[in-house]
Amino acid sequence: MQYRTLGRTGIKVSPYALGTLMFASAIGNADHDDSIRVIHKALDAGINFVDTADAYGDSEEIVGKALKGRRDNVVLTTKVSRPMGNDPNQQGTSRRWITTAVENSLRRLQTDYIDLYQIHRVDPTTDVEETLSALTDLIRSGKVRSIGSSMTPASDIVEAQWVAERRNLERFRTEQPHYSILNRGIEREVLPVAQRYGMGTLVWGPLAQGLLTGRVRKNQENGLRRAGFLKHLNDDRRIDVVERLIPLAEEAGMPITHLATAFTIAHPGVTSAIIGPRTTDHLDDLLAGLDVVLGDDVLGRIDEIVPPGTDVGALDQDYMPPAMETASLRRRPLRERPAA
Repeated sequence: MQYRTLGRTGIKVSPYALGTLMFASAIGNADHDDSIRVIHKALDAGINFVDTADAYGDSEEIVGKALKGRRDNVVLTTKVSRPMGNDPNQQGTSRRWITTAVENSLRRLQTDYIDLYQIHRVDPTTDVEETLSALTDLIRSGKVRSIGSSMTPASDIVEAQWVAERRNLERFRTEQPHYSILNRGIEREVLPVAQRYGMGTLVWGPLAQGLLTGRVRKNQENGLRRAGFLKHLNDDRRIDVVERLIPLAEEAGMPITHLATAFTIAHPGVTSAIIGPRTTDHLDDLLAGLDVVLGDDVLGRIDEIVPPGTDVGALDQDYMPPAMETASLRRRPLRERPAA
């Protein structure tokens, strides 16, 4: 395994990280013992980066069980901010919630410290200084080693860096955006900004949440349960691109899964890509592509199919700024709209 440095933290991580969302009983593998076997197999293969979140159901608990006796050899990351109950204060990035949520995660993970604690989603209701101040205290207490953000617009990344410098607070050391052949929008601003500030980048969704597995084909039935409720898995524009990528992968002598994952870690701004297997078979397929290296000719062909910095449609879970979700934030009151 060719380990990479996570930004400027000095922490060495594998180019692929193990995502644990699919180990949650409610949405993924209900067999905890099987999930633990998958985690152990990934660690045995040299993957030392494990990503989870408090909002991933019972995923943190399963990860905690799996890492018993192996914790010191794993770079463990979890997240905070997504709703964890009906109480309006059990979410977001206020000091009040962060200080409670981290204790809950530490207990579920059965560990004394978290290597990388990430803000799962931007919280527009909380001043970033409030958030960074709370996270700084966690680092100084030893409960957290480094902090990061996730799905953050480039402008908010810059603001957080400026606030940290002005207020002498710990700064975000990493960013976790989504990135795949189908969604390359972060190449325009997010990746260059992260590189400018020396941030490590842990990208999720290299298989476009199932679309780049080859199981979703044009005018064919597929067995993906998610296709029944995720719009992006039924987007003809995206499926048409997949139909062009499959023969490219075949010409290169590899399955499309290996083409897709190797593409993400080929970008100099990407530190590690999250793979999210549900079963041992899924993991075996992905591990078989660890040695795949895409040449400039193949990357050039991909650029022709999906130009750099562009997105083919959007993921259902994409970040939406408040003004995109709330009409009143992008519309003046009717009485103020006339120009004369």
